[in-house]
Amino acid sequence: MKKFIISTFAISALLFTTGCEDEFDNDVNDVVVTKGEADFSNYISIGNSLTSGYRDGALYQDGQNESYPNIIAGQMKLAGGNDFVQPLMADNNGGLVLLGNTIQGTKLYIKSFTNGSPDIANVSATPTTNVLTKITGKLNNFGVPGAKSFHLVAPGYGNTSGILLGTANPYYVRFSTSATSTVVDDAVLQKPTFFSYWIGNNDVLSYATTGGSGINQTGNTNAAVYGANDISDPNVVAGAIKAGLDKLKAGGATKGVIANIPYVTSIPFFTTVPYNPLTPTLLGSNITALNTNIYGPLKQVLTALGAGSRLNLLSATSANPVLIKDATLTDYNDQIRAALTPAIGLAAATAYGQIYGQARQATADDFVLLTTRAVIGTTATGVPAGLNVYGISYPLQNQHILTKTEAATVKTAVDAYNSSIKGLADAYGLAFVDANKKMVELNGQSGISWDGVKYSAKFVTGGTFSLDGVHLTGRGYALIANEFIKAINDKYKSTLPQVNPNNYSGVKFP
Repeated sequence: MKKFIISTFAISALLFTTGCEDEFDNDVNDVVVTKGEADFSNYISIGNSLTSGYRDGALYQDGQNESYPNIIAGQMKLAGGNDFVQPLMADNNGGLVLLGNTIQGTKLYIKSFTNGSPDIANVSATPTTNVLTKITGKLNNFGVPGAKSFHLVAPGYGNTSGILLGTANPYYVRFSTSATSTVVDDAVLQKPTFFSYWIGNNDVLSYATTGGSGINQTGNTNAAVYGANDISDPNVVAGAIKAGLDKLKAGGATKGVIANIPYVTSIPFFTTVPYNPLTPTLLGSNITALNTNIYGPLKQVLTALGAGSRLNLLSATSANPVLIKDATLTDYNDQIRAALTPAIGLAAATAYGQIYGQARQATADDFVLLTTRAVIGTTATGVPAGLNVYGISYPLQNQHILTKTEAATVKTAVDAYNSSIKGLADAYGLAFVDANKKMVELNGQSGISWDGVKYSAKFVTGGTFSLDGVHLTGRGYALIANEFIKAINDKYKSTLPQVNPNNYSGVKFP
């Protein structure tokens, strides 16, 4: 037990409840920081990119130094913890090199602003982190970007020869102890006295960020046949996490903290671009031509087929939804071709049928991906002129949109994962972090306030999420670190002080 002199800010932080304005004074008080029933002398973190400190589309040193485990470890030092060693990248630009070839790009940055919107690009630099340069010895952060739940217990996930085959992870290759080791087994070798375990996001995230381009594998427990963008079966996720916890327990690590996963559709990657960005100013004089040549004729045909709700004429006074393709809809290719042939000829009518057979306007229940912002208004190749403008005269494709139906599939999977994670936390007697609840608070009208600074999930200006719209800033990681600290204190009767998120970095402007 150690005694430290810390300000009433730390006292208030210990009692801090999110969603409320907080006030501090400058008095100084004696606060005893204790480990309670835990042993923080060798804290190990296990997880994916969020655990590693990944941000701005890359892993780089500044991000790693502000990873939530490193932040937690700093507070654990006040109660008997030791140095927290991470597999640091070689530079601050991010990116990976294998055999002279760049296999992972550099981090994102804001080049400038256009009409108040950030222009984002990758840093112009050559990555210097060589995948084949091994990191050995003491290690505490076992966060592996891209890892799904079952990857953490999969032998060979760090096998160099498997990188090009897609069976190995280059980030884990850098510190795996052998060609057949697993992430969790390597973590156990470090003899942890306390651990954090946060995994499951990627089991559904890649499906969502690619517009539902994968397969929902619910019901299929053979993860060996999963594609990169598939949704993992909930039993696979629960079984993999249980297997990891069993390995830790067998290695003597019985105390730790585990977190559930947020609804992925609540992050800026899905909430930044509105479903109706086509303003009258943007469309200008094209509105009349689009209604006369495309929306009007299609609306008439679809109405006759009982599907008139798919499209409405473009408005000259209010914002309009983007045009999308929805593969769940009945394909009216043949009917559109037949109905329009007398008016515009067979060739043109055939193109209309092929392009608009499953087209509809987006609704508020659909999610336009952050990366789709750069696609809207560009022209599709191999499409007749006048019908080829993405989101306006040519439907955005599956990879550009997460539809209402696909989003519901994602939510169902996340609910199943989180139910199992909470059950495992209870069964193994672990501290539990409701990260999903915290995300709901960030998305709320008031957001989260800390010492006069308001945080939200709004892209760039919310302060919490980095430029990739998925991973956190230093301030965001500090917020989640505090949630872990609160859960640890509650479970193990420790008194680790929380940190001030305002002391960490947010989005870096030019």
